[in-house]
Amino acid sequence: GKVTTREIVEHPGGVSIVAVNEEGKILLVKQYRKPAEESLLEIPAGKLEKGEDPLICAKRELLEETGYEAGFIKQLITFYTTPGFSNEKMYLYFAKDLKKYTAQPDEDEFLEVYEYTPEELWEMILQNQIKDSKTIIGILYYLKMRSSL
Repeated sequence: GKVTTREIVEHPGGVSIVAVNEEGKILLVKQYRKPAEESLLEIPAGKLEKGEDPLICAKRELLEETGYEAGFIKQLITFYTTPGFSNEKMYLYFAKDLKKYTAQPDEDEFLEVYEYTPEELWEMILQNQIKDSKTIIGILYYLKMRSSL
């Protein structure tokens, strides 16, 4: 076989959450992403601490970014975000029965929280208004599987 050299970004992994409120709307956060040089609409998400349980991280990130705590939360799927150059594994969660508290974003996070119907989000994906891959995956998963969640 052939030998090649690859640059690999080591990543502790992350979580992302499709959080649905009592009106059936999905919570998104808008934040500026320097690598993309634009503000992106995304489902709440965050990086795992070393050795952290993804469920604990998902609950923390949902509260930090949106101010909501989930009465029900479950893991849906895992996937690699960019396996061509990184080992980042994303744990996708579904959350409902939300209770409002106060958002507690990290010092370097400047977030705005939005609520959209699944149908609005489908149209936004088609119009290229949602460009974040974990968000697209989460919304599409929810649209296909919501009757069984």
